[in-house]
Amino acid sequence: MRFFPESTLLQLEFDKVKDLLAAHARTELGKARCHDLRIHTKKEFIDLELSQTAEYKMILDSGQYFPNDFTLAIQKELKLLAIPGSSLSGEQFLMIRRLSDSASQIFRWFDAEKRNMYPGMAKVIDNLYDEKNIREMIDEVLDDIGQVRDHASEELASIRSSLYRKRNELRKLFDRIVAKLRKQGYLADTEESFMNGRRVLAVFAEQKRMVKGVMHAESDSRRTSFIEPEETTELNNDIFSLEHEESREVYRILRNLTQSLSVYAPLLQSYYRMNGDFDFIRAKARLAIDIGASHPMVIDQAHIELQEARHPLLLLFNAKTGKPTIPVNLKLDAQNRILVISGPNAGGKTVTLKTVGLLQLMMQSGLLVSAGADSRMGIFKQLMIHIGDTQSLEFELSTYSSHLKNMKHFLEHANGKTLFFIDELGSGSDPNLGGAFAEVILEELARKHAFGIVTTHYLNLKVMAQKVPGIINGAMQFDEQNLLPLYKLQVGKPGSSYTFSIAERIGLDKRLINR
Repeated sequence: MRFFPESTLLQLEFDKVKDLLAAHARTELGKARCHDLRIHTKKEFIDLELSQTAEYKMILDSGQYFPNDFTLAIQKELKLLAIPGSSLSGEQFLMIRRLSDSASQIFRWFDAEKRNMYPGMAKVIDNLYDEKNIREMIDEVLDDIGQVRDHASEELASIRSSLYRKRNELRKLFDRIVAKLRKQGYLADTEESFMNGRRVLAVFAEQKRMVKGVMHAESDSRRTSFIEPEETTELNNDIFSLEHEESREVYRILRNLTQSLSVYAPLLQSYYRMNGDFDFIRAKARLAIDIGASHPMVIDQAHIELQEARHPLLLLFNAKTGKPTIPVNLKLDAQNRILVISGPNAGGKTVTLKTVGLLQLMMQSGLLVSAGADSRMGIFKQLMIHIGDTQSLEFELSTYSSHLKNMKHFLEHANGKTLFFIDELGSGSDPNLGGAFAEVILEELARKHAFGIVTTHYLNLKVMAQKVPGIINGAMQFDEQNLLPLYKLQVGKPGSSYTFSIAERIGLDKRLINR
């Protein structure tokens, strides 16, 4: 989809919708997809994404469990797995196993019945399969906490068996030495400790010459010396050597496992993307629940038919304060393509315009919309917007010059697949001249079969809308008795600015009003 100007998405607050969406995502890939939300122009893509979101929302609404609980970020581990000669740690293999297990649960969830019930979501797992061998290979080598099992190799089993015997010998010998020195009163209260991986005695400093061995360190107070008894030195050396052999063998086993599993690296990458896809769909479903969204009917032509449509951000804001959000109902089709909305300031004209624009963006990006399920929405390939004061200091353009510059772009690029929004068309100039230009611009946009919404106070545009084919009037309703806006759009007739009524309401002198 093409946009003009570049700030279109920002002006329609699409960035805020993406932020709300990303807040529901639990994975790095899911959040990235939320922030990089694509706006489609092909019906098949839009239909698929809307169906997936609606199906996941159905799962959440019914209280069912869907097993996409894997939230770890393991892109680095999956990259390493595919690099020849690399080696993953036991902890990293456990994360990969969890990914494989999560994928397996998802595949099992999609039995024949659920594939029929949720065909959109089932497309995510098309061409994927559960490879049990991944988990079996990891389980054969590692235990539940990621430690390499003794039987992972004959060499490791032998080393660990020798280590077990040597450590037992050391423990018995050391216990005898401790008991002997304790009786002699040479040991401090702590009696023993570990220094550099070796078991040492905690000896009173004044008695250190009475104990033969290697002194490793002293306490900060220098009152205690840590000595490795000479009787245990050989055993400690044997254990140190065996531990080094064990580390080397563990590394070799993990490296071999990495190499063996590397053939599944592409499949595991697919599992990871699948998990991110389901997280993204879940986030869209969660947002849909937040804003009471529905799945509109999508038609492959320029068309807007919104029922009970509400601005999603305004809806969430009003919900916090307990205020109602007034819905919008409008229809733009081949016969009535352009809606001219008039009415008092702060009556809801711009909000109506932004509601339609934002919901169109949401629908074409696969998000359910905060409108009735009987809404029908078409597809546009170009969206153009002119809202508020768009002065360009860089080009020293006045508000009206900037306005005309934008209108020039609209007229040069508009076509039957364009959706445009213009707030206060023709404003910023002499009412007669500005109104005349606005009339020509609107007539030309109608001739190009573009769809759009225009807000105005100009009487000539209201008159024009009743005469030119393809253009219709709309009015924001106003409570004349209480002089308050009702924020309701009424299509088919023009609105008043209620200039005199509002002047009277704020207490302007009646003599001045009568003059």
